[in-house]
Amino acid sequence: MSATLSASARSVAHSRIRELAEIAMTMDGVFKLYFGESNIPTPAFIRDAAARAMNEGFTYYTSNAGLDSTRQALAAYYEAKHGVALDPAREIVVTASGVQALNAAIRCVLDPGDEAVVLTPAWPNGASIVQMCNAAPVMMAQPLVKEPGGGTRYTIDFDALEAAITPRTRLLLYTSPSNPLGWVATGDEQRRLLEFTRRHKLWLLADEVYERLWYDGPALGGVAPSILRLATRQDSVIVAQSFSKSYCMTGWRLGWIAARADLAARARELNEFIVSHAPSFGQRAAETALRDGEPFIAGMLEQFRANRDFCLDVLRPLPGVTVPEPGGAFYLFPRIDGLADSFGFCKRLLAETRVGLAPGVAFGAGGEGSVRLCYASERGIVEPAMERLAAFIARGAWDG
Repeated sequence: MSATLSASARSVAHSRIRELAEIAMTMDGVFKLYFGESNIPTPAFIRDAAARAMNEGFTYYTSNAGLDSTRQALAAYYEAKHGVALDPAREIVVTASGVQALNAAIRCVLDPGDEAVVLTPAWPNGASIVQMCNAAPVMMAQPLVKEPGGGTRYTIDFDALEAAITPRTRLLLYTSPSNPLGWVATGDEQRRLLEFTRRHKLWLLADEVYERLWYDGPALGGVAPSILRLATRQDSVIVAQSFSKSYCMTGWRLGWIAARADLAARARELNEFIVSHAPSFGQRAAETALRDGEPFIAGMLEQFRANRDFCLDVLRPLPGVTVPEPGGAFYLFPRIDGLADSFGFCKRLLAETRVGLAPGVAFGAGGEGSVRLCYASERGIVEPAMERLAAFIARGAWDG
């Protein structure tokens, strides 16, 4: 009998976002709103910085934790944006993408048989990495509640969290600003999450990749509050981060971990066996992004907020559609009454209208019945895509 694949590898489901995207990639003329990616290219000042770095010889190995200068730039960023003092040598690790930041962090805290509570709907990679560690993700849906002013907002069911804890629970993972919800944790919610994990002696992993894509701050180009503002350096807190969304650097694969010194040290060592380190010239370009990127971020956010408001204006009048106003990221997650097969909806929408969305079922508990659309593209893509989507929903073409 021939050898078989490992049970842990077979247990991880293929991404349903990718499954839909792979169908779309065989078709012409698709409005691609399924990936979490803008069609804005990486700014020239960042590309030029990478070229300079290559010409200056930044083409060799670096420390597993990344260049000293990159970690110092990140420490300066946290001081300036969050008022948080991090030790660049002991508490920051540069990674090859935000996905790898999640991977290295989760591998540091979970053993086979452990459990990780994941607030959902959420980007599926975190829960899948938990499974790759032979641990079990416990998905806890964030409820959608009505606010006193008449709107709706996602929140956290802390009673359900308490009920979900078992002797095997080791980690709580959440994302703020959220992919796919656009939800941003309030200060009170962050405090309660931190107190909850302290009380139960859990690791708290915050995916803060979208922190610069925040619309509720005093001005565009601000920063959503990090959990690090509340945590002490002794807390079991980890932040996973990335340059992808804030600086349109998705293809560069560059991120970082900010964490307690013992976890950062172990993640640095594990980097050797995962990717060794992030590309050296990319790290130098990222330093330029951190230093010179504020005007670019502000301009990009102005475009994103206008797109968000346009999409909301299209969707909200549609019968049976509920969509909260997101405070961050660049997604809408409309819930459609009667929708029980979001993948089938997206597949039929793609075939009939050439509009590509991500099915809500891909995002775990609480996701079915919704679809995710990324509004980060230029208006020439967003407007016709929304016109086709609205017509498709209005005529009930997906129902039956």
